Amino acid sequence: MKRSLAPMIVVTLLAGGAAAQTSYTVGSTPSGVPFTFLDVATNKIDGVMVDVIEAVGEAEGFTPEVEATQWSALIPSLTSNKIDIIAAAMYATEERAKVVAFSDTVYSYGEGLFVAASDGGTYKTLEDLKGKTVGVQVGTAYVAPLKATGYFAEVKVYDTIADIMRDVSVGRIDAGFGDRPIVAYQLSKGASDVRLVPEYVSTIVGNVAIAVRKDDPELLAKINSGLAKMKASGKLDEIVKKWGIE
Repeated sequence: MKRSLAPMIVVTLLAGGAAAQTSYTVGSTPSGVPFTFLDVATNKIDGVMVDVIEAVGEAEGFTPEVEATQWSALIPSLTSNKIDIIAAAMYATEERAKVVAFSDTVYSYGEGLFVAASDGGTYKTLEDLKGKTVGVQVGTAYVAPLKATGYFAEVKVYDTIADIMRDVSVGRIDAGFGDRPIVAYQLSKGASDVRLVPEYVSTIVGNVAIAVRKDDPELLAKINSGLAKMKASGKLDEIVKKWGIE
């Protein structure tokens, strides 16, 4: 009995340990206001997607430990096991779905166009920007489609939306593209040297979702379960309204 009991104890402990994971490391960008951003007052990442993953964790019994992760490092960090979850303003695209698993949709939106405040032009479509130099953020779903149009003199790629806004404001480029709710939120906080073009109609609309590794279906099921509960209870709508992106 003594010989058979020890292996049973080890197996039981291992099984219990595997089932007892109550925290996950979450990668979120520090510069995607209002979806994710670094709150300088608390030195913590805050925003829509942080509130969402925290609410999912509360509903499903786990604690998300959010870490600042640059946009370009999100998927590499996930696939290399440095983080367990991506909670950011990330579209669930076909290309990304080849390497990560996406949750059900959290929020849907398209690209916003911004120009210098002194630019009084009317830009309803991409065709209205023919021959201009435009900027777009690296790693976003907008880069390839914008380049594919052939409309622009140049499509310059930047690390952050703030970098694009800077170059638009000083005339280095003619216009910039970014996630419309992020651009609108940032401009609502006082930036006056660029403006969001109200008449522009988004052409690259996508669904924001939470991402996990493809080999982690149990975690994905937890996240989808939590999202379903949030949608049913109105919690997701409450978060969206809190951040002014409804």
